[in-house]
Amino acid sequence: MDMRRPTPAVCLALAAFALTAVAGLAAANPAHDPVERGRQLYGASCAGCHGQSGEGFMTSPSLRGVGAASADFQLSTGRMPLSAPDARPHPREPAFDHQDIAALTAFVASLGGGPQVPAVGPGDPRKGRTLYLASCASCHSASGVGAALPGGGAAPSLLNTKPTQVAEAVRLGPGAMPAFDTKTLTEAEVNSIIAYIGTVRDEFRHGGAAIGGAGPVPEGLVAWVIGLGVLILVILFLGRRAS
Repeated sequence: MDMRRPTPAVCLALAAFALTAVAGLAAANPAHDPVERGRQLYGASCAGCHGQSGEGFMTSPSLRGVGAASADFQLSTGRMPLSAPDARPHPREPAFDHQDIAALTAFVASLGGGPQVPAVGPGDPRKGRTLYLASCASCHSASGVGAALPGGGAAPSLLNTKPTQVAEAVRLGPGAMPAFDTKTLTEAEVNSIIAYIGTVRDEFRHGGAAIGGAGPVPEGLVAWVIGLGVLILVILFLGRRAS
């Protein structure tokens, strides 16, 4: 027998030692362990409202079972953390960078349950336009710039949202928005809606004054009013010169 060749038992022991060492390094350096990094961030920024283990506290809901998609949406859109316990969530600049959001999302996902962050694929913007007008335009407006809602709420603009955020919102139904399951909107249909929103966003980025992005009818009315006003001023000026 070749004594220089390690036996299977020795190989297994060495592998177990290596795995233990890697786990120890990850625990010592949370940057290599997203869940542990997320746990630290959660303890510093979220536990005061949602409890040390995500169990919820007072008026703050439990995070157990909400899933990665909910955490990613709330954090990436800046809705969480709240500026004050009684504040209403609304879109703003995220309080965390991409890596910290990923870590917090991993920690919330480790609490169990809930949908994962959706994967967005290519879609048909022509079909998306029909679906958008039927399911989304009544709140977010035909041009996607958002609109006021009854009760003092507001549907946010979709022109600055990321595709993943739109897909998450469709499935989660944040705030007053209803949640759409796969029987109501399939994954392909959601992708088409996202593709259509992308075409609307591109139109707003190219040429012309958006005039608030309220749509072609009110914007055309503004152009007519300004044009007629200028025409009346010209007529008055010419009339005075003639007299």
